[in-house]
Amino acid sequence: MKTKALRRPATPIALAGALLAAFLVLVSPLSASAHDALVSSSPAADSSVETVPSDLTLTFSAKLIDGEGATEVVVTAPDGTNVAEGAPTVEGAVVTQPLRGSGPAGEYGVVWKVVSSDGHATSGEFSFTVTTGDEAAATTEPSTSPNAVPTTEQTATPEVTATPAPEPSDSADGSAWIWILAIIGALVVIAVVIWLVMRGRHGTPPAGSDAPSER
Repeated sequence: MKTKALRRPATPIALAGALLAAFLVLVSPLSASAHDALVSSSPAADSSVETVPSDLTLTFSAKLIDGEGATEVVVTAPDGTNVAEGAPTVEGAVVTQPLRGSGPAGEYGVVWKVVSSDGHATSGEFSFTVTTGDEAAATTEPSTSPNAVPTTEQTATPEVTATPAPEPSDSADGSAWIWILAIIGALVVIAVVIWLVMRGRHGTPPAGSDAPSER
């Protein structure tokens, strides 16, 4: 009596493995993508300026999505008042917020909210310090003598202070690790599929051969 060896078809297994590998490769970049990050600002975070500037600028890593209510910037003075004047403007990746240009000395807090290029809202905050503020304008009196010669201190060019560069974000390291894990997972799935196919082929008797009969 002839018996037929049953073999599980390798095509469904190979198809499932290929679909899983494609899923890992396509989904990994989506999960690794991060929202647009704040690259720099003027005044810079944790920096010191003599007086409140006329405007605040924020530069992000990609072009932002602009719209009504999409971008918000609040700049709070030490006395709790908001020195932001009017609505911010967005030009590509740069946000400009007009300020009143006056305020007391002390620490100023900045809170911002934007819509990233991926359509998701992101926000953050930082602070900068005003060293002199309105006190300098209040105590400085104009000279009464029309022929007065300006002193060396008055004619000296103001010193330009360097602002600290922003620290690199850890999102790039996280993205690299996710890509590496996705590639390793895809290679493992492909190796398993190849092993299953080769095993099925070696275990199948040649066509036309009879299986050993039972006695």
